[in-house]
Amino acid sequence: MAAMFRLCVGGTRNLTRTIYTNYCRLNAFSGSAFPVLDGKIDANEEAFKRNVEQYQKYERKISETLAIVKEGGGEKAKLRHVKQNKKVLPRDRIKQLLDEDSERLELMEFTGLEMPYGSVPAAGVISVIGKINGRPCMVVANDATVKGGTLFPISVKKQLRCQEISEHNRIPCIYVVDSGGAFLPLQSEIFPDSNHGGRVFYNEAVMSAQGIHQIAVVCGSCTAGGAYVPTMADEAVIIERIGHVFLAGPPLVQAALGVKISADDLGGAMLHSSVSGCTDYYAETEDEAYKTTRDIVLTLNIPELLEPNKEAEDPVFDAAEIPGLIPIKDQHNMNMYKVLARLVDGSRFHEFKAKFGSTLITGFCHIQGQLAGIIANNGSITDSAASKATHFVQLCNQRDIPMIFLQNTHPSDALYPNHSNGFTAGDTIRAQGRLMAAVSSTNVPKITIVVGNSFGPANFMMAGRSTSPRFVFSWPNSQTGMYSPTDMVKISLQDTADDEMGTLADKLTKKYAFESSAFFSSSRLLDDGIILPQDTRRVLAQCLSVVNYSTYLPQMDKRQTLFRM
Repeated sequence: MAAMFRLCVGGTRNLTRTIYTNYCRLNAFSGSAFPVLDGKIDANEEAFKRNVEQYQKYERKISETLAIVKEGGGEKAKLRHVKQNKKVLPRDRIKQLLDEDSERLELMEFTGLEMPYGSVPAAGVISVIGKINGRPCMVVANDATVKGGTLFPISVKKQLRCQEISEHNRIPCIYVVDSGGAFLPLQSEIFPDSNHGGRVFYNEAVMSAQGIHQIAVVCGSCTAGGAYVPTMADEAVIIERIGHVFLAGPPLVQAALGVKISADDLGGAMLHSSVSGCTDYYAETEDEAYKTTRDIVLTLNIPELLEPNKEAEDPVFDAAEIPGLIPIKDQHNMNMYKVLARLVDGSRFHEFKAKFGSTLITGFCHIQGQLAGIIANNGSITDSAASKATHFVQLCNQRDIPMIFLQNTHPSDALYPNHSNGFTAGDTIRAQGRLMAAVSSTNVPKITIVVGNSFGPANFMMAGRSTSPRFVFSWPNSQTGMYSPTDMVKISLQDTADDEMGTLADKLTKKYAFESSAFFSSSRLLDDGIILPQDTRRVLAQCLSVVNYSTYLPQMDKRQTLFRM
């Protein structure tokens, strides 16, 4: 099916739509294949209850942090945005753009919190994947209530990640622009390098050339470099009175030239729609602008996203029980079979090589009717486990089956293999190297969830960020680092004098615990967001529907980007 589809790249869009629709019908499985996993637990067991208690602390922290994120720049800034500037709040803008019944996947919500230069809620950029007239789109909206929409280094990094997700999944990118430009005191971390602000414009051109549609809505300032976001988009909408595009605003023009000029006369909606041609659609109101943008998406000639099969079997076991399965200590001992029984359709799992290399679980399942291959840590990655997983990755690659990695690596995987001689250690390293190569070079989409530990080279073997998975999410309890915090302290203090050991050990333990936490990883954009265990099945279903959509769209040869007049 996939091979036939790729041959039709030069054919008609109707053929594209037909093959994608047929693929979805074939893959919308709701039958009773595969054996049912044993997911039974004793919810009255003391250890289970203690695990749940501990997890409730994580949930409270998630809830409190999300409340901060949703507040954006705070109540005063939001009131000024709405009352004084006569603008719609950014989350309401996204709501107007997306279909009412669209399932929305907000990404990177915790990005920008507790940065060295202060907290920037959601990095001042809200990113959501949702449907517009049935078509999946990545919406990237500046939040001008957060420091006036000023872009910090983490904001640029988030924008680039949004574009990367859009490119990998071949979905249109909609820029809802309302930004004051770069935060000048940190310009050296934003301006000159290959992955700084200019990369946003480079990506717009390259993605347009690949047939990945670029659309901009100017609903605020597009100042300095930000002026190129709408002018490099395939199509741009601008809103009267509130939308402005210029390299330098009125205050800078007056300071440099001594000329007083209004924002509208310098770069307003009427000027750019009727004189400069920098924008294509003039809108009197925000409501009109978002209706126009929805109409533009209808002209893109791409198929609608078919939803995951809603009639698929629910798991036999309750996902709400997963927190009780996460040990307070030594979380690498989590029973991954019990976890899988609460994620997959009907708790059914077709395990591959169950008796061989059992410290890695490999097998096939359905999630909301969508077929996927799963690799899950269940101990240290031995040479036999790595060899099995390499075989399994190749099977999924050959059959065009997307892969899900559930990371919970053993702390010992971060250390040199503990063997009696170099020959057996070499066997393990070679097998692990083959697994890394297979994971890195596979052509099928990868989705990674860090459910526990993500230490050392096992992070790479299990499709960490460096191997370019389509999506990476973390559970709140997860830890990511070169070594476990405990091992990091031991390694750091091995040459420390005894009289300094106590004080340094305490300080380093706190430092490494914080820097390996899910909240640190997510704020620094080392993942695409923190999700609760009980939400994992829903998030995986949404991600699979997007990656399946992209897999069966034509891969265009790079064409010339669209040049504006």
